[in-house]
Amino acid sequence: MINVLVADDELPAVEELAYLLGRDPRIGTIHRAPGGARALEILAEEDVDAAFLDIHMPGLNGLELARVIGRSPRPPLVVFVTADDDRALEAFDLAAVDYLLKPVSTARLAKTVGRVAEMVAQPSESRESELITVDQGGVSRIIRLDEVRFVQAQGDYARLHTAEASYLVRVPLSDLEQRWQASGFVRIHRSYLVCMPFVTALKLGSAKPTVSVANTDLPVSRRHLPALREHLQATRVRPLP
Repeated sequence: MINVLVADDELPAVEELAYLLGRDPRIGTIHRAPGGARALEILAEEDVDAAFLDIHMPGLNGLELARVIGRSPRPPLVVFVTADDDRALEAFDLAAVDYLLKPVSTARLAKTVGRVAEMVAQPSESRESELITVDQGGVSRIIRLDEVRFVQAQGDYARLHTAEASYLVRVPLSDLEQRWQASGFVRIHRSYLVCMPFVTALKLGSAKPTVSVANTDLPVSRRHLPALREHLQATRVRPLP
């Protein structure tokens, strides 16, 4: 069961969302808060898996509240619920699971609860950077980390390659290597990181080793080859002792 917190300065909005959440069999205890300050008190006292936060609350608003609880040792997942559709990018920059527009429909809320349930079932370290904001052609998009197949260095930038497109981000490859190591990304070359679940082959027959990632051959440097082979060796099928 998923224990949740609903925070909104408008009591009818709190009760309406609590009612809709209560109809979902995956939801357990529902805590109610009439504002950000009370929400912090509840989070300090209770075990909460996900917090549904209104953005516009007097005093400590939803965005500020998300920043505060994001610094806690075991922060709850955050879902923003608001009447404004112009704060989505700020919300996802705070690693929000979802962004719901009022009035919230039962079907839309069910999808959000499903996403929350999946993430609650994951180890906490695998939740980091689940959603990434990227810019493409003047449009900001949200992609999932598990969509990224490999990353290519381009100076002080990095290009994220997915099945559908590639996206340039203003982050050095070395920073992404440290940040995403726990999510299965391995350095294979000074210019490349690969997501190991997408690696289908390691080719050693030529003078320059390569790996196949989604029908794309990427170079493997001699420096990084031992670590890559160690990762692949860990997945090798062996007979039972």
